[in-house]
Amino acid sequence: MFSSALPLAIFNLGGSELLLIFLIVLLLFGGAKLPSLARGLGQSIKEFKKAQREGDEAEPATPTDAAKPAETKKTGGDTPTHGAN
Repeated sequence: MFSSALPLAIFNLGGSELLLIFLIVLLLFGGAKLPSLARGLGQSIKEFKKAQREGDEAEPATPTDAAKPAETKKTGGDTPTHGAN
């Protein structure tokens, strides 16, 4: 049902725009650095997804802190303060 061109349709990019972007990146970084840039981008995306999954697993279904009654602190209304005389 969904085609592989769907992400490109979101940005409204066609073939000529993609070719132009690729040529600009090629000129900026050079042919030798492109594989390492792509590898670094892939690793970054992989680590981001891993951290996102770990964050989802770490969140409890029901927060335990909300079930505990909040402790009330006494504000220093009846305690003397230094230098207030």
